[in-house]
Amino acid sequence: MGRRAVPSIDPSLSLSRHLKMYDELPEPWDPVALFERQAPLEVEVGSGKGLFLQNAARATPEHNFLGIEVAHKYARFAASRLAKRQLANAVMVSGDGLRLFRELLPEGSLEAVHVYFPDPWWKKRHRKRRVLTPEFLIDVSRTLRVGGLFHFWTDVEEYFLTTLDLLAEVSSLRGPEPVEEKSPEHDLDYLTHFERRKRKDGLPIYRSLFTRV
Repeated sequence: MGRRAVPSIDPSLSLSRHLKMYDELPEPWDPVALFERQAPLEVEVGSGKGLFLQNAARATPEHNFLGIEVAHKYARFAASRLAKRQLANAVMVSGDGLRLFRELLPEGSLEAVHVYFPDPWWKKRHRKRRVLTPEFLIDVSRTLRVGGLFHFWTDVEEYFLTTLDLLAEVSSLRGPEPVEEKSPEHDLDYLTHFERRKRKDGLPIYRSLFTRV
């Protein structure tokens, strides 16, 4: 199923604090330059419309949250959610998440990495485009601090099982640990918009949690 249209953004809303292009990121890496403070950093790869980033930043104000999304219109909309709610501890990046991990993020610099419902690229000839490649999973393991967490959810069982095999093969992460399925009381209580659509359709979701040891 393709992505749905993005709602319009209030033209009077300033996104300068919450939306960065990849080439605007500090090099060498300096999270204080982005967030104006030092705090544990969590990164979400593939933020879509930004529901997770918005809710996580509000629920855990003592952490910084960085989202990255390759589709600029989605990155821009996600940033507008953050700006509207004046969430100073969250920033949205328009760019390639794999490149961010490969080029900028230092070893042991992250509190958590989140990947929710990545594109499964159904055709075999396209699977090389998947986010969860061996190289990326090695980078996830490298950039997490000891005790840091990797969260991975998908609605595609084959993708889930393939990723678990890859993690066992190439990473030093411990897991998978089961993740409790909660019953949201409100539409915004779902982790992402994609989760909401799938669960309302009665479809299964595969959840996993890993820890760097």
